[in-house]
Amino acid sequence: MLDNGRPESGLLHGKTALIYGGGGSIGGAVARAFAAEGAVVHLAGRTEASLEKVARDIEETGGRAEIAVVDALNEEEVDAFVGRVAKKSRRIDISFNVISFGDVQQPLMEIDVDDFTQPIHLATRTHFLTTRAAATHMIKQGAGVVLMFGGSGPQTLSGLGGFKVALDAMEGLRRQWALELGKNGVRVVTMVSGGIIETIPWQVEGREEIVREIAATAHLNRTATLEDVGNVASFIASDKAAAITDATINVSSGAIVDY
Repeated sequence: MLDNGRPESGLLHGKTALIYGGGGSIGGAVARAFAAEGAVVHLAGRTEASLEKVARDIEETGGRAEIAVVDALNEEEVDAFVGRVAKKSRRIDISFNVISFGDVQQPLMEIDVDDFTQPIHLATRTHFLTTRAAATHMIKQGAGVVLMFGGSGPQTLSGLGGFKVALDAMEGLRRQWALELGKNGVRVVTMVSGGIIETIPWQVEGREEIVREIAATAHLNRTATLEDVGNVASFIASDKAAAITDATINVSSGAIVDY
């Protein structure tokens, strides 16, 4: 047993994990799950108070977490953050980026071109930067996992602006990274959820309708939860999933049809 009472047999025992957007609902859920499985988590984001709250939650349950204020769209800040963690931990095992893309969701005939292209630009830029920074160290150690969140697929809805296109672009980037990093033992995987009800703010206009739609499309008698996301992310990031790369892992309770 470890001093904090956690078993040394956790799926991620001894792993070092970077989580961008670690103060958010999904980033926080995955951070808690990683820590519960024995990983040391490094939470990065732009709001210190949110990061500190997640770190406190993790430490109160016996886990280990550190925080850093980082703009995941800034090349110098990302490289410096990853470099500091690598110097201290001597390895980078997991990189998970779940920052928001500032998307404006409107029909294509109504949306401004800058609003349309913004999420596409932000998604591809941040995932390029954070993956490259982590891969620099993962290649040297011959192993590592890059985890993305969002997914794509053939389905879409009207009025999403550039959001769905951004997800499609992320999947293209994932395929490219997986191909180029695979021979160095680095895996790249996407998670797709189809919507997590817990992440929808109560004040959002039309929330009840959105919740009904998510529930109606699920094939199970339940929808995916934040706990589900954390549990699946932990498995994907672990050595138990060592043969999984260049893939989309579906945790949508059947709402998203694989293709």
